[in-house]
Amino acid sequence: MTRVRITLLCMFLAAVAAAAAAQTAQKGKPAAKPPGQHAVVTSGDLKWGPAPPGLPAGAEVAVVDGDPSKPGPYVMRAKFPAGYRVQPHFHPTDENLTIISGSLSVGMGDKFDDTSLKALGAGDFVRMPKQMHHYATAKDAVTFQIHGMGPFAITYVNPSDDPRKKPTTESK
Repeated sequence: MTRVRITLLCMFLAAVAAAAAAQTAQKGKPAAKPPGQHAVVTSGDLKWGPAPPGLPAGAEVAVVDGDPSKPGPYVMRAKFPAGYRVQPHFHPTDENLTIISGSLSVGMGDKFDDTSLKALGAGDFVRMPKQMHHYATAKDAVTFQIHGMGPFAITYVNPSDDPRKKPTTESK
């Protein structure tokens, strides 16, 4: 029994000595970057604002985590009012949507086709791989979550559908 205790004590002292030596070797060097922080975001924490100009007016977005404008993972939420439509477009990265409330209908292709829309309700998920041409409409108000790897960008199949290229009332 004594032999076991002595062996354990020696192992403990060796581990302490190794840790002290490693710490001494690190002096003068910057500390390692800490691991990612735990994030808890309640719906009340979200700061809603107008969607970026790449989407038609009337939508709202809130960033949940990350920065959609920069490379790296992001999570954001969007609200579309009833009757809202996004014409055929695509993204340079995969787009992942989970419906939180309401209903969003999505379709694939270069032209908006009401007959090919697939309605999604609360809890449903859709993934559009990068470069896939798709479109969406909200017959009723909808809230959904988008996640992916940034930067988030949108390119319209038909450039004339791009709201960034349409004259505003301020420019008239």
